[in-house]
Amino acid sequence: MTEPKEEPSRPDTPPPPPSPMTSLLGKAAYVVAPGTAVIGLLYYFGSVYTDAYYASFGVPAADLQLSVQAYLARSPEAIFGPVWFLLVCGLVVLLVLGRVGHVLARPGRARLRRTVCRWLLAVGLLMAMLGFPVFFGREIWVPLPKSWWGTEYVPILVVALGATLAFFAVQQRLQRSANAPDRHDETADRMWAGGGALLIGLLAMSLFFGMTRYVGDAGEIDAWTAKEGGHAESLRVVVYSRIPLTHDAKHITYRDVGTAKGPYRHQYRGFRLLVKSPSRFYLVSHASRSQDHLTVVLPDDDSVRVALTSSVR
Repeated sequence: MTEPKEEPSRPDTPPPPPSPMTSLLGKAAYVVAPGTAVIGLLYYFGSVYTDAYYASFGVPAADLQLSVQAYLARSPEAIFGPVWFLLVCGLVVLLVLGRVGHVLARPGRARLRRTVCRWLLAVGLLMAMLGFPVFFGREIWVPLPKSWWGTEYVPILVVALGATLAFFAVQQRLQRSANAPDRHDETADRMWAGGGALLIGLLAMSLFFGMTRYVGDAGEIDAWTAKEGGHAESLRVVVYSRIPLTHDAKHITYRDVGTAKGPYRHQYRGFRLLVKSPSRFYLVSHASRSQDHLTVVLPDDDSVRVALTSSVR
């Protein structure tokens, strides 16, 4: 009886090598942990918001000596709006470019693929160049009316979209080179991968720059809203002082309660607590508005006694 012949074992087909861009992104993930990056960004945006908010009241945020937790707690509310907007825009762009890439990857469309990638690369770089002067605080140097650009955030989004389109073109070029049956130029691939890394950096920088501007503007707008609303959400303050206070805040009620109440005979009502630092109270009038707003600073020592009450009118 003839034994069946064993087929010679075939060596396993090695997996295709990763593209230079994938390798570069993988190495970058080892340098910066995602959790550390997120916490760092939250702390930064929280500090930007806090500085802008209290600067509108004439209070240096550095004098408050706020903790890291305080900065982190202020950042989510400030960045929720733009992050939501960017996620929706990113999803739309990802779906559109994914569909374009799927169509271009069909057989017989190599020439169309090269043409589309060249145009996307050229248009993306042009858009990035047109909006880039915004990063240096300069006007847009294009022959278009300024009203066409809308707010200051439009040029930033133009840079981000241009970098995304150009990066998509670079990815298509690297993918086409990796799938080519003949040997391709590795030096050229490395240069294209380096260009893609620069485009990712430009995209990240534009989004970071736009977020910083938005958070700073949000702090100023919230401060203006608090002023116009008479600080209704802040705690009411009753100040008892040993000596008469000198201040220019309006609509503050003064009363001398006499020596029967002890050394703190000078009573002031109508203040609201803006913020408390380790050594000072920062107070504002409940009736002050943005045009006549003043911040009263009192030391946290035995010369005054501050009573905090409910913010309900």
